[in-house]
Amino acid sequence: MAPAGAVVKAFAVDVESVVGTHAPTVQRSLSCAEETRMFSSRIPRSAGVVRAVFAVAILASYISEPLIGQRAEPVDLNAVYAIKTEGFERSQVMDLMSWLTDVYGPRLTGSPNLQAAADYTVERFADWGLAGVAQEVWGQFGRGWTNDRFYAHAITPQAYPLIGYPKAWTPGTGGVVTAPAVLATISNDADIVKYRGTLSGKFVLLAPVPEVRPLFETPGRRYTDEQLAALAAQPDPARRRGGRGGGRAAREFANRRMAFFVEEGVAAIIGPGPNPSSRRGDTGSVWVTGGGSRNPGDPPVVPQVVLLTEHYGRIVRTLEKDIPVTLELNVRNRFHDETLDAFNVIAEIPGTDWADEVVMLGAHFDSWHAGTGATDNAAGSAVMMEAMRILKTIGLPLRRTVRIALWTGEEQGLLGSRAYVTRYFGDRQTMVLEPAHARLSGYFNVDNGTGLIRGVYLQGNEAVAPVFQAWMEPFANLGMTTLSIRNTGGTDHLAFDAVGLPGFQFIQDPVEYGSRTHHTNLDVYERVQASDLMKNAVIVASFVYHAANRDELLPRKPLPKPPPGRGQPTAGASR
Repeated sequence: MAPAGAVVKAFAVDVESVVGTHAPTVQRSLSCAEETRMFSSRIPRSAGVVRAVFAVAILASYISEPLIGQRAEPVDLNAVYAIKTEGFERSQVMDLMSWLTDVYGPRLTGSPNLQAAADYTVERFADWGLAGVAQEVWGQFGRGWTNDRFYAHAITPQAYPLIGYPKAWTPGTGGVVTAPAVLATISNDADIVKYRGTLSGKFVLLAPVPEVRPLFETPGRRYTDEQLAALAAQPDPARRRGGRGGGRAAREFANRRMAFFVEEGVAAIIGPGPNPSSRRGDTGSVWVTGGGSRNPGDPPVVPQVVLLTEHYGRIVRTLEKDIPVTLELNVRNRFHDETLDAFNVIAEIPGTDWADEVVMLGAHFDSWHAGTGATDNAAGSAVMMEAMRILKTIGLPLRRTVRIALWTGEEQGLLGSRAYVTRYFGDRQTMVLEPAHARLSGYFNVDNGTGLIRGVYLQGNEAVAPVFQAWMEPFANLGMTTLSIRNTGGTDHLAFDAVGLPGFQFIQDPVEYGSRTHHTNLDVYERVQASDLMKNAVIVASFVYHAANRDELLPRKPLPKPPPGRGQPTAGASR
């Protein structure tokens, strides 16, 4: 006897010859019996045997369906064609990139730069005809901060310029300061006592010189097939990450040490800027983040400067030879207290018959300040803006409302997205949910640099895998082939996932993100790959289009439980 699959396959050929290619599309709402009657009625009476076998095949498909999870997910290839044509032939993504980075520069939350970039974005959204365009205040963030001038130079024993940047939310030097540099290892309270009364008016170097290795391998890379296969594999359940100890104690000591520097009257703290993951200074980048508080009421800090590793190392090695080094700095920083509130940028394309249901896409709009925030994350913001432009321009109907959110405060802890989710969807601490929780289909996020989208992190959502597998198929020829069941952290989809909503970050080629541009002075327009961003915008637009027009909301994981002692989850009704 031939295998059942072979019988059905052979039968399918016979049926096609009888009914041709004009059989009506089977609607999901029809029962198994209704489908059988409908199809068999289209077959001529002379084909009685075929009709009987056809009924068996229909029944077999329903019996086997639970074993494979669900029926084939439809893909609108005409829509994909329209999206590709608009996105590849009339792309505006790199023009958006240049405005956000070259014109408006780094976009630290609370800064005038971010406000100007947001005003520009609102104008573009209005020009494209988007609805509900707003700079929506999400809460109090604290003071803004900008660096207006930075100059650093070694004076003795040799004069040479220094490449460096101030840390955010730190004060300036109050003008040109010329002072000796000193090495000081202060790692405990006994060291504070040791150095008391010796550091006034000096530039203090606290850190050892990071290791610098030759770059035998390029810092830029794309995922290999083997690496993508590893991402697609289920993580080893036996492996668990250990927590990092001593965090609170380390913070408390850092606060005591900073209070000592303020009391001592240190001219500035100077350190190197190595890659925080490798702790090496190989790539010519300077990693810079914050060094002070956004809260005007918090204790003051001293000026803090980060130098290129090679320049920092030259100063340290000279001092270790007991040769005095004199430095000259002029750092002018400003705090902005005009408002302590922060906002997200919101816009949408209204849906048609299911307009009360929403599909969201977003990226964080803010950045650090040493570069222009290009790969982190003007790239993601420009991709999402371009995806909205494409969807609006092609004019295909969207059954659900499509809403873009460009978040602020991400670099300080996903503040904008978490506030938005709490306000509109649910409180993670209590798991008390808002009615809109039941009407959000999903959220798509881009925040891993300039790299090409190669797939999706599923965040453990097994049920959505067949859906995304079908939606990826038209983009396999672009390199998008991988679904990873893993979680990925550090960005805004986590705010949605935390309250049980489908929130997803795309898998992207690393390029130079973790090795060279992330939070560094090299995070600039030139490090962005135009081809990748054009393709990414098309992929995102297609995923959003299909989510907006899908018969059902995207599958969800079970609701997470609130933290212990915080309450019980409540869910709104679903359609």
